[in-house]
Amino acid sequence: MRKVRILTVSSANMDFVMNVSKVPAGGETVQDPGTYSFIPGGKGANAAVAIQRLGGDSVFCTRLGNDSNGRTLKAIYESEGIDTRFIVTDSESNTGLAAIMVEPSGQNRIIVFPGSNSKICEKDIKDAMGCLPDALFMQLEISESAVLTAAGYAAEKGIPIFLDAGPARRDFPLDKLPRLEVFSPNETETEIFTGIKPSNPDACLKAAIALSELVDAHYYVIKLGGRGCYIYDGKYYYCLPTYDMPVVDTTAAGDAFTSALTLEYLRSGDMERAGKYANAVGSLAVGVRGAMPSIPTEAAVQKFIKAVGVFD
Repeated sequence: MRKVRILTVSSANMDFVMNVSKVPAGGETVQDPGTYSFIPGGKGANAAVAIQRLGGDSVFCTRLGNDSNGRTLKAIYESEGIDTRFIVTDSESNTGLAAIMVEPSGQNRIIVFPGSNSKICEKDIKDAMGCLPDALFMQLEISESAVLTAAGYAAEKGIPIFLDAGPARRDFPLDKLPRLEVFSPNETETEIFTGIKPSNPDACLKAAIALSELVDAHYYVIKLGGRGCYIYDGKYYYCLPTYDMPVVDTTAAGDAFTSALTLEYLRSGDMERAGKYANAVGSLAVGVRGAMPSIPTEAAVQKFIKAVGVFD
């Protein structure tokens, strides 16, 4: 059986991860006993890796700088089995960098320096579309023009579009997007777009309706962190709880969730099943430190699904 081929047009970063005991206040200098490390990340790269590890055929379109971080990242993607033909080396920009502070609770704070991610252009996207994907997956960590261009090409070819709506920008022209298959913000992003905090089921419904007035999509999937997800199709909704797992680091959990949702929906055609599967993937992801290292394999997910009775 042929694997589902998903083209990810999005960002690639090296993550500078700082495990801190506290976040400094403005003007404060803290000597911290924690640790730091450089870990491959970037929302697009996280998604491309997740799709491949979960059993998809992952194709990645991005830009990397002509530097040590770029060479390291590309070698990692190749080792994962990702199709890297459409990764462009940019000689004029540094590879993207994300500075991530992770508190003992697992809560993170992230600053992203886009670098070469901001240079993804129409030619890059047009070339990548030649892989004949079953779906296009994107986030908002690349330029507005790149998102709109890729979405336009996909719509012309009848390719379903899945948009993980982070990081959110209040001024992003959502009305310029063609019809999407899935639009998926997290709680914070939902509030930025709509002004509504999805803190309870009634607020989730109000927020989902508000999202439907901003962007045309088949499904609106609000990621609720430890509360699971809320799925709305303009008529019906599902509140799907997550699974009780210790939280070590939430970095990349949302990327893993939306990638898993996309892949399982394309495999099964069942959005409720896809939401349950994605919740399982997200639950596993928060239990491991780092972005890419936290993304589980399909074997690990299936073991977890059987253990907790996800589809029972």
